[in-house]
Order: sequence, then C-alpha cells, then structure tokens
Amino acid sequence: MFKPLLKLMTVATAATALSLSGAAQAQQSLLNVSYDIARELFAAINPKFQAHWQEETGEQITINQSHAGTSRQAQAIMQGLRADLVTFNQVTDINALQQRGFVAEDWQARFPNNSSPYYSTTAFLVRKGNPKNITSWDDLVRKDVRIVFPNPKTSGNGRYTYLAAWLFAHQTFDGDEDKVREFVSTFLSNVAVFDTGGRGATVTFAERNIGDVLISFESEVNNIRKEYGDGDYEVVVPPVSIMAEFPVAVVDRVANAQGTATLANAYLDYLYSKPIQTLLAEFNYRVHHEEVVAATADLFPPVDLLRVEDIIGPWDQVQEAHFGRNGILDQLQARGR
Repeated sequence: MFKPLLKLMTVATAATALSLSGAAQAQQSLLNVSYDIARELFAAINPKFQAHWQEETGEQITINQSHAGTSRQAQAIMQGLRADLVTFNQVTDINALQQRGFVAEDWQARFPNNSSPYYSTTAFLVRKGNPKNITSWDDLVRKDVRIVFPNPKTSGNGRYTYLAAWLFAHQTFDGDEDKVREFVSTFLSNVAVFDTGGRGATVTFAERNIGDVLISFESEVNNIRKEYGDGDYEVVVPPVSIMAEFPVAVVDRVANAQGTATLANAYLDYLYSKPIQTLLAEFNYRVHHEEVVAATADLFPPVDLLRVEDIIGPWDQVQEAHFGRNGILDQLQARGR
C-alpha cells in the first residue's frame, strides 16, 4: 500500500532535483559592466569565453553587457545595477566602488599588470588630408582648431584626454604650474562639444561633422577610421601621450551574493590568454603577452607614455583635485569662458 506513495515521493524528489539543477544552470550568467566604446570588443570576446568555459566545465553560460561612461557605470552599480564584474578604462571608477565596499581593497593585486590586461594611449582622428596639420598637443591650442572629446566628469575616456594634455604641458613647461594651467585652459576652450561618453563624441565628429579633431584612445580612433571609411580620416599618434590602462575587477559584493565569483574570476583571467591578447591587438589595443607584442610590433608606433602617478600623484588625489566639485577642471573651464 505504500509503494504508490513511495513512487510519488521518488518522482517528486527527482523533479525537485531537476528543478534545482535547472535553477543552478540558470544562475550561470554574468553581467559585465564596461566603458562606452567597448561594445564591439566584448561582443567578440564573449563567445570565445563561452566556448572556452563549456570546453573546460561542460557548462553553458550567458554573458550580458552594459556600456556607458565609466563614472556613470560606477554610480549605477552603487545604485543597484547587479554587475558581476567591471572592465573599465580608469582606476578611479573602480576605486570608487572599492571605497563603497563593492570591490575588494586588493583588487589591483588580483590579476597581472595592476589588473590591467591591456592598455592604450590617447590619439587623434583628423579628417582626410589632415587639413589643419595636427601632429601633437601643441596644435590643439591654436585658435583655428576645434576639438571633440567626452566630458571628463562622466567619462574615463575624457579624463584621460584632459590628463594627457596636462602631462604634455607639464613636460613641455618643466612643471611650471601657471603655464600648465594656461595651456590646459586654452585647450578646454577649444572644445566644440562635450558628450557624456566616447560613443557620443564619435557621432558628433563623424556623423554630425563637428570639429577638426576627435581625441580618444588610440584603439578607438583606429576602429572609427575602419568603421567610417579609411579614406575619409587619418590617425595621428602624438609622440608624447598618456599611459591609459584598462583595469578590471570582480564586483565581490554582487558576485559572492549571486554565486558567480568563480565564473567572474575565470572570465577576467581569460583576458590574459594568448587568444584574447591577440584579439585585443586586432582591436588596436596594446597588450602584455610577449609573443603577441612581438607579432604585432609594427602596428603600434613608439610613444613616450607618461604615467599620471609619476607626475601628478596617486589617482585618488588626482580625482579629487582635478575632477571634484570646484576642482581644477571646473576652475579652468570657468577661466576659459
């Protein structure tokens, strides 16, 4: 008389197990919150990692993306965006997450090269024939030149551009603070449009036909040239520019709560593998993998790369002094009006 009941319990237990198994599989997804101009890059990376993970574990996973200016992205995470990991383009935005307890204090020690699997510098995209003969930062403070780049208040891309101009002026004027400020103030006064992110700046320059030069990452200006027509634009890499690292981190608070920490760490670790380092170089990013560096050396012109930390100071201090409320950026913009 108990056999039907036992059979029913066995079926129910099996169904519960299958349900739990299905729920576990459904939880194997990641949200990578990234910078504005990285859509195509991670659209290429994600399928490779999905195939790699399935080969390694037999599990199928889903990877979702979110793209915007990194300061806005960091704020969105603080306000509830459930990011498992971030792939940003500036240290300060991950530090902001660390200070709010979303990211571990030792996040830069968790992966090689200060948790920066690739890097770039700031370069110029000019129109066909380079009609304004723009070759370096000096040319961007001329009265006849209008420039386009994202707002440093909302975009890591924009902050790198602003800081690159500052570092160039610091080197040119031997650290004379007054001359540096005058140079950067003039530079800012030549900005035609301050978009909130790199993609908006691209649209302003390439589709709305505003400005003489678009300033962005070397990787991005090369990609834009390919997308909008090699014959219509030229890339200018100035002889002196900024070291622009692209830091990554697991958002521990979210990943631990969602049970995705192992998967998130594996994803970021995979960015250092030879296949992805090769792919990054194809997207015109500079990488660290020695074999890939040797194979792609001809793609990247030599640049004197200046580090913010070596010249201005720690990133946290730079963020507060230059980009905080009534900071140096606000002062220079007010002076240039």
